[in-house]
Amino acid sequence: MAPLTEDRPVNVAVVGMSYWGPNLARNFDRIEGSHLRFACDLDEGLLDRHRSAFPLTKFTTSLDEVLADPETDAVVIATPVPTHARLALAAIAAGKHVFVEKPLALTTGDARAVAEAAEAAGVTCMVDHLLVLHPAVTKVKELVDTGHLGDVHYLYGNRLNLGIVRKDENALWSLGPHDISVMLHIVGEPAVEVSATGASYLQEGVEDVVFGRILFASGTIGHLHLSWLDPHKMRRMTVIGSDRMVVFDDMESERKITVYDKGPVPRTGDYGEYIQVRSGDIFSPKIDGAEPLKLVCQHFLDCIRSGEAPIADGWAGLATVEVLEAMDKSLAENGRPVTLEGASA
Repeated sequence: MAPLTEDRPVNVAVVGMSYWGPNLARNFDRIEGSHLRFACDLDEGLLDRHRSAFPLTKFTTSLDEVLADPETDAVVIATPVPTHARLALAAIAAGKHVFVEKPLALTTGDARAVAEAAEAAGVTCMVDHLLVLHPAVTKVKELVDTGHLGDVHYLYGNRLNLGIVRKDENALWSLGPHDISVMLHIVGEPAVEVSATGASYLQEGVEDVVFGRILFASGTIGHLHLSWLDPHKMRRMTVIGSDRMVVFDDMESERKITVYDKGPVPRTGDYGEYIQVRSGDIFSPKIDGAEPLKLVCQHFLDCIRSGEAPIADGWAGLATVEVLEAMDKSLAENGRPVTLEGASA
């Protein structure tokens, strides 16, 4: 890998140009200080469809060509999930910084191998946990960290839609990485126990609806409702604090965040069997309208230059995979609670 100076753009290769890859390629091609050096995919016909959009980019079906290129600084992996860990490890071994689509891997062991390899090699490793860099989630995190909400009692996410139904992964693995990564980020604590239940209505053995529970170290509880068999299209997360409550609704075009000044009144005497509650103002702080994917790509580039760890680094990717894998195990065992190994290590 050639030395990276301030006046030289970061040369990026996007591997996988099927679904999400073109969106990543577009951003890395347009962001100042970045150059899309390679677009790589095994399907030559697929590459042909994108050549006109990136006239200054090299197109190849050979990952070896990408990894052997001394001018390529970073490899962005947007291939099918089962290939993520293998390709990330190959890129790290070649001395490249890596950006991996979510989830980082299919197993905790593979995710840990990637995080450890990146740390040992001294390269930047980032997972595309898109919502963690969303300006609205950044605001929710600020409200939690500053104590504006009080103590966080619980939080819950609704990620629902009618389709797209997948054959190769269930609703947990398809939709869960979004909300799990956000919950881990917002709470800022390790998950110690998870459980999940669900059902397969459309395809045998592929759960299209999943209800998940995460218990955090402090006792905070997270709940997930994931489904692609629902009349509502919802992308919402609610955080309940002792002083205030906040809702992040990604389906809202303007009012992404709503803060509710509601909560129980602290006891000052004997109120019998009733607990008093108060209901104050409701307000929506202004949220930056920047494209979240652009922010994610820019963050990756900034971390390459600064050497700082990304917010969604390999270890954050590992934590998410650990929850996913444990929930999948619970799902197969009719909701039996599963203790996370990382929490007890």
